[in-house]
Amino acid sequence: MLDAAGLSDERMLAIAAELGYSETAFLVGTGIRYFSPLAEVPFCGHATIATAVALAERDGPGEVVLDTASGPVPIATRRDADGRILATLTSVPARISQIAPGDLAELVASLRWSATDLDPALPPRVGYAGARHPVIAAATRQRLAALDYDYDRLATLMAARAWTTIQLVWRETETLFHSRNPFPPGGVVEDPATGAAAAALGAYLRDLELVPLPATVTVHQGDDLGRPGRIDVYIRADRAEIEVTGTAVAIG
Repeated sequence: MLDAAGLSDERMLAIAAELGYSETAFLVGTGIRYFSPLAEVPFCGHATIATAVALAERDGPGEVVLDTASGPVPIATRRDADGRILATLTSVPARISQIAPGDLAELVASLRWSATDLDPALPPRVGYAGARHPVIAAATRQRLAALDYDYDRLATLMAARAWTTIQLVWRETETLFHSRNPFPPGGVVEDPATGAAAAALGAYLRDLELVPLPATVTVHQGDDLGRPGRIDVYIRADRAEIEVTGTAVAIG
């Protein structure tokens, strides 16, 4: 919603629940808020990209800074050679932290995975780039594709730890990842595109020195849902912020 002035928190939450998408963005001036069908979230990358594309369609491409609950997020929009509007957001300073062994064990059990389903080259961590996302790497593409988790059990753990989505990934090449994002705290089984988690993945790869910098990493998400999307993540060695680029489509 490009003009949500005057809407109460309760009304915004009700609209998000009625729409049923993983997040709905509400703009009031340069302030932006994000509501899932169940709760407000501090930051949502894909809804920010969509908002920026909608603003550029209305006002023309350019630059804007949106004020999120996690801090200011600059966004630049431009047209590519095919006439599509691309938006690039710059996250708040991004970082990673450890996952407690007990939390990791409960997370893996909630996914109905085992220790052998994890990629030992990509250790579990929590990434942050405006919201908190555990980064969990699958050992095979088949393991990622066969997602069938315990919804209530994972929702309880994520709510207790203030995790927004789980960034499940499989690494095809050094800079190409496939991703799925369970989102039960928001009332959504799976998020088809997650820009905030992609930015968190960028911090993860940078801080664990898993890619040479600077690097552009591509994340394919939504393929297993029949909703394929592409997220490009730019990681620099000289700054804590992560850049995320994507486009958007109108849904009738």
